[in-house]
Amino acid sequence: MKPTINVAEAVAPDGATFRLCSHDGEFFLYMNERQVMSTTMTHSELLLADLGCDFRDGRKNPRILIGGLGLGFSLRRCLELTGSDARIEVAELLPEIIGWNGECLAGLNDGILADRRTRVIEGDVYPLIKAAAKKASPYDAILLDVDDGPSSLLQPGNARIYRREGLQTIKRALTSGGRVAFWAATAEPGLLRDLRQTGFTVEELAVAKHPRAKQKRHRIYLAEKRD
Repeated sequence: MKPTINVAEAVAPDGATFRLCSHDGEFFLYMNERQVMSTTMTHSELLLADLGCDFRDGRKNPRILIGGLGLGFSLRRCLELTGSDARIEVAELLPEIIGWNGECLAGLNDGILADRRTRVIEGDVYPLIKAAAKKASPYDAILLDVDDGPSSLLQPGNARIYRREGLQTIKRALTSGGRVAFWAATAEPGLLRDLRQTGFTVEELAVAKHPRAKQKRHRIYLAEKRD
């Protein structure tokens, strides 16, 4: 049996321990003892980008903000879907995760990090959203995969994203016809309700861990700004 190797480790500001592990050529990201992402299960990360970048007006060179670099799969898909003049910003709270993507993933993400359309920003995603809302420099899409949902936060400070004020700020940070997509580990009826009350057109999509899975326990909430 091939061993599981602890490749690297980092401690988040709230004290949570993140570990990058490898096994049989695949990589796994853990928060404490819980696996939060891997190179073997990328279906929902890719779908987050597919939905967020599926603009009705066919815009090809959008400005996109991704909350959470993770193992880079949403970023990779955004680059595949958009044109040569797209601008894709990725906010990642932990500098170690940024470093792991460039140094530890066996060349997996070298190309997407070096792509001239990519800008990786060390820090929290919410200040970037607030800045876009205040400076009238909106995004065409905002993709948020920073928690397991508002009822299961990975970082306590992310609670402000899901409050009414946070959702209103996200709306102001989007272009007309712009989209925000939230990944959640399970159904979040409160988020669905609050997005609708904020004035978004909203879809709730059930998502499986991988294309052949029978159960669809995860959710993506896709909200579009129509005014």
